Amino acid sequence: MPWAGRAARVSRLRPQSPEDLPTREDLLLAAAYVLDAQYNRNVPFETSPQAIRLYYFYNHWTTQVATYFFICVDLALALFEEPALFPLPFLATSIAEILCLTAFFGRLIHFAKITPQMVFWKDTKNICIMVTIVLTLIDLIIYGSLESINVRSIRWSRALRPVFLINFPESRQIRRAFRSLRNTLPDILYVFLLFMFSVLMFSLMALKLFGDRGLKTAEGSPYFENILEIAFELYVLVTTANSPDVMMPAYDFNWWYSLYFIIYIIINTYIFMSVFLAVVYNNYRKHLKNEIRKLAYLKRHKMIAAFNVLKVKVGTDFVVEEAQWRRLAQVVAPDMSSAHLELLLRISDEGQKGHVDKMNFLRLADLLNIHVVTISIKRHPLEAWMPRVYQSSASLLVQKMVRHRIFVWVFDVIILINAIFIALDEKNSLISYAEWLFLSLYIIEILLKLYTYDPKAYFERKQFWNWFDTLIIIAALVATVANATIQSAREYNSQQILDIVLILRILRLLRVIVSIRRFRVIVTTLINIGPAMLTFGGLVFVVYYVFAIVGMEVFHGKVQFFDPNFTAPDALVCGNPALQGSAFARGRYCKNNFNDLASAFTVLTELTVVNQWHVLANGFALVTHQAAKLYFILFHIVVVILIVNIFIAFVLEAFFVAYSLEKSEVETAIEKKIQELGVGIQEEELQDGKLTDDVDTKDRGLHGDDGDNKRKALKGLYCRIASKKYRTVDALLQQMFESEIAPEDEGPALDEILNFSPSDMCPKNPNFENSA
Repeated sequence: MPWAGRAARVSRLRPQSPEDLPTREDLLLAAAYVLDAQYNRNVPFETSPQAIRLYYFYNHWTTQVATYFFICVDLALALFEEPALFPLPFLATSIAEILCLTAFFGRLIHFAKITPQMVFWKDTKNICIMVTIVLTLIDLIIYGSLESINVRSIRWSRALRPVFLINFPESRQIRRAFRSLRNTLPDILYVFLLFMFSVLMFSLMALKLFGDRGLKTAEGSPYFENILEIAFELYVLVTTANSPDVMMPAYDFNWWYSLYFIIYIIINTYIFMSVFLAVVYNNYRKHLKNEIRKLAYLKRHKMIAAFNVLKVKVGTDFVVEEAQWRRLAQVVAPDMSSAHLELLLRISDEGQKGHVDKMNFLRLADLLNIHVVTISIKRHPLEAWMPRVYQSSASLLVQKMVRHRIFVWVFDVIILINAIFIALDEKNSLISYAEWLFLSLYIIEILLKLYTYDPKAYFERKQFWNWFDTLIIIAALVATVANATIQSAREYNSQQILDIVLILRILRLLRVIVSIRRFRVIVTTLINIGPAMLTFGGLVFVVYYVFAIVGMEVFHGKVQFFDPNFTAPDALVCGNPALQGSAFARGRYCKNNFNDLASAFTVLTELTVVNQWHVLANGFALVTHQAAKLYFILFHIVVVILIVNIFIAFVLEAFFVAYSLEKSEVETAIEKKIQELGVGIQEEELQDGKLTDDVDTKDRGLHGDDGDNKRKALKGLYCRIASKKYRTVDALLQQMFESEIAPEDEGPALDEILNFSPSDMCPKNPNFENSA
């Protein structure tokens, strides 16, 4: 028997000495290395048994959730502290903050227990966290002491709270975004200085051209007579927020003066802003490439360390025995099914020799990151209940029609026609009756699909669009019936229910977008960049939070909002006489203030859009000092020029990668092995309702005696690679770089990897270099 021969062969390969077998501690250490490689963690930890167990607890999801909970509580305290959206006593907020600081300090101590002391004290993240904790405690003591004697002071340490969000190891994606921002600054600084030189040069020209001509603005103030005011107005003109208002006094005086502003906009808005984007994009790609290269080599370094822990010598080669490989996989992925585990083992042990060599072992982290879905193949319930009817010629014809691609196209066309009817007059009786027709067709579509496909498979957890279609149709049916019932009562017509019905009908159009391949590629790319978009969202949140805290301390109470029906004179000037006659007061911008955290975030969002941001800046400058404009200019530089351009660079790179990258080598190996075993299902067969009960086993090698044996063993189970639309951009880029690293290349030493710089030499990757 083949299995007996294989067992005998394995027994001959095993080492003779039991002392050479890896222990339980070795297995946990190797599993820690593999988990680090799988999740791209770079935590240098001690290898003692106690440190390893502490490391597992450090990375456990409960401790990570607890850390993020305390971070969220610490950041949310700004909602309850003065100036507060929901005021709480200082004692309550200070106790909550001390509890958060205690949790952060405990997390830091936990980290110190698992890392070497020299590594811990050289890590900038740990120093930042400790310094922030100490400064926050000092601020709490000073503020509390002054509060006790009724002296108001500034809580300056609140602006440091995002340090905890950035510097804990779980936030490495946000740290990477900040590194991109930091690394871009030196190169963009020279472009920015040249840009500011251009603005100042044009400001001097404007002072000489328009300063002595007695021109007035629309508000009646002198036009371009102050160099600082001119520089600010021209900086605003770069964002086009005050165009063409800033030009009109000079343009009204002489037509030729418009050429000055046209030349200025061409040079500074279109050329310099494009150069900013080009510099940011070029540096972003350069440093991203360095980050990916570092991650790739660190992952390989971790996997080699895991192999060295478990390896045994067989003949002249070092290998990992099958039993140890199984134990390792079960420790790393305890929820993995036995079928999935056997599949990965068959891929790793190519020759079925009873052990895994080094090259195949190094792929374990990649194998674990590829989700293999096991699908159960069952007969339709109607086939079991009434086989003759379900297998009749008429029934088979209906099933064939539903499975055909034309069936999908027909209902896509019906949805488009329905969209046209939605745009027409709803009060027309013909249109109203037509909607019942469309709704009936949609119900028939669902019923035909449920007749053709197994209902359990149709409503499988991952069949998102099937759930979406069914829920939309049911909701539309319920809302339409409710609306018809209300109208028939002739007491009132519920416009809200009618609006819900219209929205639900329109949402059906999303199904057409997914059915068109080119649209699906774009949607897939958007899903790919989703996680990284959240990372940039965290970056923006951190910047917003710091600016919001500073703005609350500087501008709190300077602008007040009054109810629109309030007729007091203060309501017209937002509670501050300094705003009398200003564009801020005329525009009724009183609610755009820094009187609480929510209002501050709203103002910062408006500044990010840049439209009318100069009106907000002028308003707060009037109620404080003209130097306050520097706050708004700095925010524009950091968010609009730097962060937004980095985000654009990321989106561009993500689209280039998504359009150019094919399957990874590891995914191809898994799919090939799935097909060799005769248990494969292509992803296309699951599109548009082509569910797994439609699989032809004869086309998959399941014929003859071997096929009968396989069918008995499988018991209706098939496998496929999970949809590739859920792969992140970082993973795609890392695959591109790893494909250029030779399998036998162990990479440089760990210290050298950690000190990589973009100027270092790296393997040539034409796809990565030329993806743009």
